Amino acid sequence: MSVDKDHAESLELVSSTVCFGGEQRRYKHVSETVKCEMHFSLFLPPQAKEGEVLPVLFWLSGLTCTDENFVTKAGAQRVAAELGIIIVAPDTSPRGEHIADDPDGAYDLGKGAGFYVNATQPPWAENYQMYSYIVEELPQLIKQEFKVKPKFALAGHSMGGHGALTIGLSNIQLFCSISAFAPIVAPSECPWGQKALQAYLGEDKSSWSQYDACYLLKQQGQYLQMPILIDQGLDDDFLHNQKLTQPFEDIVDELNYKAIIQYHTGYDHSYYFIASFIENHLRFHFEYLSK
Repeated sequence: MSVDKDHAESLELVSSTVCFGGEQRRYKHVSETVKCEMHFSLFLPPQAKEGEVLPVLFWLSGLTCTDENFVTKAGAQRVAAELGIIIVAPDTSPRGEHIADDPDGAYDLGKGAGFYVNATQPPWAENYQMYSYIVEELPQLIKQEFKVKPKFALAGHSMGGHGALTIGLSNIQLFCSISAFAPIVAPSECPWGQKALQAYLGEDKSSWSQYDACYLLKQQGQYLQMPILIDQGLDDDFLHNQKLTQPFEDIVDELNYKAIIQYHTGYDHSYYFIASFIENHLRFHFEYLSK
């Protein structure tokens, strides 16, 4: 997919606030991929004023979030300003009155719950093409509008951790490193994932595997390795019933993969957990973004 001139000109700055010498911005644009108006938040560090070519971190948020949750709660801007990292935080699904949503109003399907897949089933297929939005349209738009390095870093939380792992492992030409907080690593085997994948992709479970981090790691981990960092709170209410992190670690151990996986006593699934360790993630990515 290419972003044509008219499409690029539809990028509109919604707001901008000075933050640690840089700017916390919010944009909107009409997306060709998901066929609706999309918002994304972007932190532009102070180094951008000097015309430097800067590294980019994409942050993928979890269930119920918009593009604004991370930038208002995680406290990432201070370190991003120090390191000179642009942070791009897209929305978690298409939005609008015409966009399909869960008929029962559940939080784990539909708006706010795009799961970073390309849906193939009605009524979702028309708009729920979040995988292509994250992999193709949005990176091209960022490259066109800002002076950035060619490879990005990718991070996320929960559903966004699932997105970061599956997208990063499948697109090594675009991303140089991956990190996640409390990621859904085995969506084919947990309630959140099974509900979403069945709705978006249908009953044929063979079509689910491309969006399952454990499956992708098994297939690719013995041939290539990508820098991966995962942090998981041990007081996370979803740790066991949604099979977070541990199934992925089992495969890491089996393959002798050089991922860093850390568990933290007392931490839950919230943004307090993310805020506590986001600096480590930014510095982890900066090592690879700098190469």
